[in-house]
Amino acid sequence: MPGSESLTAIMFYYVYILQSISTKKLYTGYSVDLRERLQKHNRKLNFSTKPYAPWKLIHYEAYRNKQDAKRREKYLKTNQGARLLKRMLKEYFYFNQ
Repeated sequence: MPGSESLTAIMFYYVYILQSISTKKLYTGYSVDLRERLQKHNRKLNFSTKPYAPWKLIHYEAYRNKQDAKRREKYLKTNQGARLLKRMLKEYFYFNQ
């Protein structure tokens, strides 16, 4: 029967940028479940982000390949990657100081 073909779930790997609402500090991370991960950060279940909660999601990128996502996360955590991110989100940072 047309339309009843078995659809396979498409899995994405997310690289995300959070900003602390209280301190404006940025955090870069990686996850397969972006909503759940943000909730964990805001429930203070992550040691490195706990002191800066609450967090808001300001940017994310989706990848089909896990290694591509991990490589991008690692790059964005470098000085050069942080500069690129600030250029990419220039208007966001300008209007949300």
